[in-house]
Amino acid sequence: MPEIAEVETVRNTLKKQILYKRIKEVKILYEKIIVSNREEFKKVLKGNQFIDIKRRGKWLIFELENHYLLSHLRMEGKFFLKKSSEEIVKHEHVVFSFLDETDLRYHDTRKFGRMELIKKEDLVNNPSIKKQGYEPGEKELNAQYLLDKFKNKTIAIKTLLLDQTIISGLGNIYANEVLFAAKLNPMKKGSEITKEEAEKIVLCSFRVIEKAIKLGGTTIKSYTSSLGVTGRFQQELMVHKREREECKVCGTKIKNEKINGRSTYYCPFCQK
Repeated sequence: MPEIAEVETVRNTLKKQILYKRIKEVKILYEKIIVSNREEFKKVLKGNQFIDIKRRGKWLIFELENHYLLSHLRMEGKFFLKKSSEEIVKHEHVVFSFLDETDLRYHDTRKFGRMELIKKEDLVNNPSIKKQGYEPGEKELNAQYLLDKFKNKTIAIKTLLLDQTIISGLGNIYANEVLFAAKLNPMKKGSEITKEEAEKIVLCSFRVIEKAIKLGGTTIKSYTSSLGVTGRFQQELMVHKREREECKVCGTKIKNEKINGRSTYYCPFCQK
């Protein structure tokens, strides 16, 4: 699943490719991808242009003249840039055709991704955007904020790091990596987190995500930016997908356990 670093990579790549290209038409080949009125969706986009691309957590926010197009890639979503003359292939569900005879095509094998067209003034109150927590690197994401969020929470800290209403953008890969960097056992209850440990989460979240973005994200299984960019952060992974391999720090074999249904990789020695 694309997480904050991968979505940021897609955002930066698309900004170099599609801004200010006039949209000739939009084809919707799988209607459930679009959660707003589909006829209005096509009507507003036709003749319009993307003037910027922003991001909040894992949401891409395509800016139009008077609207925003929100896009969430979910599990398998990808964007492809192709010539309009190329055949539309299986799993390409939304096609934005530009006047220069190129397409931006949304490809999604599992069809979980979603797009929504909203007026600009509605962005701040949009339920999907409004509920997002703070992102790594934002000053509001501090130790006291986390302690307040974790207070009385008896669920595992790993599960809490995946809660987008607390920290926006972290997914399974980076939650595993952040907890290793912070030397925290993923099964520790949220209510047991100390101020010092909360400070480590804040710092490590920023450092891990900053480096992941710099390296273009993590290419695992189905994720690539689909725009000629493949991430290199997988070469930096300390625990994720390294079950039974030796910890790069202490040599202990990395374990993989399910926590709330999510595969959780950790070092039993470094993360006692």
